[in-house]
Amino acid sequence: MNSPNQNPEYTQSRKADHIRICLEEDVQFHHVTSGLESYKFHHCCLPEINRDDIDISTTFLGKRLGAPLLISSMTGGTQQAAMINQRLAKVAQQYKIAMGVGSQRVAVEKPQVADTFAIRKYAPDVLLFANLGAVQLNYHYGLDECLRIIDILEADALILHINPLQECIQPNGDTNFRGLLDKIRFICSNIAVPVIAKEVGNGISAVMAEKLLGAGVAAIDVAGAGGTSWAKVESERAENALQKRLGRTFADWGLPTAECITSIRAISSDVPLIASGGLRDGLDVAKAIALGADIAGLAMPFLQAAVVSEAALYDLVQVLIAEINTVLFCTGNSTLNDLYKSGSLRKKNIN
Repeated sequence: MNSPNQNPEYTQSRKADHIRICLEEDVQFHHVTSGLESYKFHHCCLPEINRDDIDISTTFLGKRLGAPLLISSMTGGTQQAAMINQRLAKVAQQYKIAMGVGSQRVAVEKPQVADTFAIRKYAPDVLLFANLGAVQLNYHYGLDECLRIIDILEADALILHINPLQECIQPNGDTNFRGLLDKIRFICSNIAVPVIAKEVGNGISAVMAEKLLGAGVAAIDVAGAGGTSWAKVESERAENALQKRLGRTFADWGLPTAECITSIRAISSDVPLIASGGLRDGLDVAKAIALGADIAGLAMPFLQAAVVSEAALYDLVQVLIAEINTVLFCTGNSTLNDLYKSGSLRKKNIN
């Protein structure tokens, strides 16, 4: 069941390392940005709407959300991760926003930690995403494992995350990506829930999105460059000079989030599209929606708040919602669809 180079204890230790490194080390992109800063909203001084009437609810994969927000996939498999996931699930339930969990591979390899992902009891009405690395389909994983992790979470959809750069750099990475598209097609055809294809911070191009959609993927999470660099994260875990050097060389590798959104939306007007990768506030969320995303995912802001307290998470979501509402009000739009159609978001003039 395990990849030949790894074991359950190693996978669990890696989970703990990832949380620590993301919180304590400088692992953000430095030279490549999300691209969202290249856009600005055209201010409307007379909105002619009541701010109290603004509605930022939306529907994604058939489920109603109170706001266009996704708590992006982060963690699981350790006691600290269990605490983080429980806090995240409770705030997701309170505000009816979507939530993904970290890779559940560790729960397959080590069933006794499956409860660190079992958060449905804290979020009975929330859109929940199970998560597995697509490359594991080349390492003895298949339909049974996908069904198992969906059951653990009682998930509404399955994320298959795609992370070739991270696998190249991390110790004992799984780098056999040959024939994965056909295996993704098989999974899409044989499970009852939608499959979401997600990168981990290096972006999905329009060309690759077309191939994934052709294989039966129901939604795309672009997870573009501009936020956390997993090349940097893995370089912090390097076991030798080569791995550390690779992490530094490719620290800013990837496609900016804004570019991914616009290019994918240009080839499909209706694919359910998640914007993530470097989004840090409600203004970024609103920009992503205006560019064509249906919902927007944030990870680092939620992780930083979750390790503080549940109250910090509630405060964060309230701020994000207030920021999104303020954008709509100051552009004269009452709904997210109005914002998308309004043309209020414009490319900045570069002199």
